[in-house]
Amino acid sequence: MACSILCFTGVHPQQTRIPKLHFAPIRTPGISCKPLLKSCQIRVLRRSTKLRLRASANSNSHTAKAAAVPIVPSAPSPAADSAEYRKQLAESYGFQQIGKPLPDNVTLRDIITSLPKKVFEINDAKALGTILISVTSYALGIFMIAKSPWYLLPLAWAWTGTAVTGFFVIGHDCAHKSFSRNKLVEDIVGTIAFMPLIYPYEPWRFKHDQHHAKTNMLYGDTAWHPVMKEDMESSDILRKALTYGYGPVRTWMSIAHWLLWHFDLKKFRKQEVQRVLISLAAVFAFIGIGWPLIIFKTGFVGWIKFWLMPWLGYHFWMSTFTIVHHTAPHIPFKDSNDWNAAQAQLNGTVHCDYPRWIELLCHDINWHIPHHISPKIPSYNLRAAQQSLDENWGKYLNKAKWNWRLMKTIMTTCHIYDVQENYISFEKVFPEDSQPIGFLRRVMPDHA
Repeated sequence: MACSILCFTGVHPQQTRIPKLHFAPIRTPGISCKPLLKSCQIRVLRRSTKLRLRASANSNSHTAKAAAVPIVPSAPSPAADSAEYRKQLAESYGFQQIGKPLPDNVTLRDIITSLPKKVFEINDAKALGTILISVTSYALGIFMIAKSPWYLLPLAWAWTGTAVTGFFVIGHDCAHKSFSRNKLVEDIVGTIAFMPLIYPYEPWRFKHDQHHAKTNMLYGDTAWHPVMKEDMESSDILRKALTYGYGPVRTWMSIAHWLLWHFDLKKFRKQEVQRVLISLAAVFAFIGIGWPLIIFKTGFVGWIKFWLMPWLGYHFWMSTFTIVHHTAPHIPFKDSNDWNAAQAQLNGTVHCDYPRWIELLCHDINWHIPHHISPKIPSYNLRAAQQSLDENWGKYLNKAKWNWRLMKTIMTTCHIYDVQENYISFEKVFPEDSQPIGFLRRVMPDHA
């Protein structure tokens, strides 16, 4: 069954007559018409002289689709599996590249064995170097907070929050057993690195291992999920909370994840509980000793300045990084029966470049595709592993450089799960409760 989308150039549609349209059929699998219409509406308001094509690709759909274009001398629209189409889609979403679908016969083992063995090697000196970078940058941040006038405090908090994110990445490597050859050292370093974040190390490790084992698997992944329509319909309060959580406050939603997933003993297997309790004891020790010391030395306002604001900065990056890693209109969450490990890790993970100082302080955590191919790769070897993937699997990779359009696409589009379109915006299903999404659509820049 075919569908048609009206895309046109011009001024606001209420102020002018719609030009005559010519419908050009596209016989391609997996094109969703609804995101295309939304893009056309947005572009006509913002760029009166440009035409952009937007669509969601879904490899499970083989329905014939159609798009409408202004009358021009027979210029056929590109096929969904063509490089030109993927280029247009990437531009509309804020990506540099959208990868080709990985063939079904490629296994995760095929990809892992293509990587050079040296990227798996643990180097104690380099591991120590990551600790020095994080401790030094964090100490500098604390100094900046102490000495900055009030109007420079946001910059000091941004630096310090980014620096303390490096502590998380060190603990992250420890959890994946890619930090040291000594596993006891890894457990100790990981627990200490997570303490200032009041993040319990072992509970996070158990759940994060599940994220890697079931990346972008519906109901199996423990990271960002699409919202289920039945959850939105179950409660007015929950619907409003999810609309804000997946909208304006999405870049701090890792706080909710932290609370819900890591402190409830019922979420862990019996053999995991003892290690979970040790991590919880470490976190509460920091709260019971560290917080009173901060307040004693600097007062309650000092606790806000020196701990809370950098902690919120950390959660900004925690949320932003993890959203971008696996969320885009063309990246599906799949049922376990349809899920493919190689496709989820290679096609379902995004490489995103950030400013160099952020990558330095955060130990290249956003060179994320090789990390999902094998979590055993230390953070300081991710760049070399990415180079190998570029050489051998480059046409299948999703790549971006952080930009406003990328974030706007995610925060205003990637909401409710849909088997055909991957994601449907809250605005389409619950328009009466979607004012926060409309607000984001109006105020967020569209620069790529």
